Amino acid sequence: MRALLVANPSATTTTAAGQDVIAHALASEIKLDVVATRYRGHAAELAARARSEAIDLVIVLGGDGTVNEALNGLLADGPGEHVPALGVVPGGSANVFARALGVPREPLEATHRLLGALHEGRSRTVGLGRADERWFSFNAGLGWDADVIASMERARGRGHDATPTRYVATSIRRWTRTRLDPPDLTVEIAGEEPVSGVRLAIVSNTDPWTYLGSRPVRTNPGCSFDSGLGLFALKSVGLPTVLRLIQQILSRDGATGLKSVVRRDDVPALRITSDEPVNLQVDGDHLGQRSDVEFVAVPDALRVVV
Repeated sequence: MRALLVANPSATTTTAAGQDVIAHALASEIKLDVVATRYRGHAAELAARARSEAIDLVIVLGGDGTVNEALNGLLADGPGEHVPALGVVPGGSANVFARALGVPREPLEATHRLLGALHEGRSRTVGLGRADERWFSFNAGLGWDADVIASMERARGRGHDATPTRYVATSIRRWTRTRLDPPDLTVEIAGEEPVSGVRLAIVSNTDPWTYLGSRPVRTNPGCSFDSGLGLFALKSVGLPTVLRLIQQILSRDGATGLKSVVRRDDVPALRITSDEPVNLQVDGDHLGQRSDVEFVAVPDALRVVV
């Protein structure tokens, strides 16, 4: 087996020494090349090259952003039998995709789990989502959620860590702006009347789609890599609604019984539009502003060794 390890040297929870240990552990069992990412988009380039060179397996050591880049590189020409399998060793702060797959949070433990899966021939195929041209593994969002991601990226650019405390503080600041000047989104699903007046829209590919520290955040319980997309749309960002909503999405059943919430599960495709461009995030990565985005569920898009 030929494998490529794509390692993000800036990953939050791994050190250079830890990366060396992981690389040596993998290289003891498989034929391995190791490349460290140097710039945004580098992981996608490396994964695309791995596909063109018929590499069997691409292993990502990094966070969700690096994983998202890698799967976009692997699937640049679409799914198919010749797409390398993906392996993930979590190295970021949230590691949502890895945790949704049941990968251990500790990188060295995850490495041993991956080697065991290779030895036993364990793998699974997962469905993914697409937001226009961009693949995503766990969720995408427009509005308040994406505003928070954009602000967090600017904070990281200034050298600040993406801690849960900073995320909560940023969410509160962005909420105050959204309440004063909310976006006006419209959600379209085939066979249904369009839903207008939406202030926040999150499209999920699995559940949970993020974590507040160790606590899962759930908007569409039951959404999984084996089903269609989950839609969670919020029509009010008033304080009473938001406080009740926060309590619910931190519970097992997610958001239920709120008139301001529009929720759909197992949706094959949907479209979200806005008169004014709004921020779009995909797997926690800010993609700029959009006024029209098509979301599509793609079953059995990628094989993952887990």
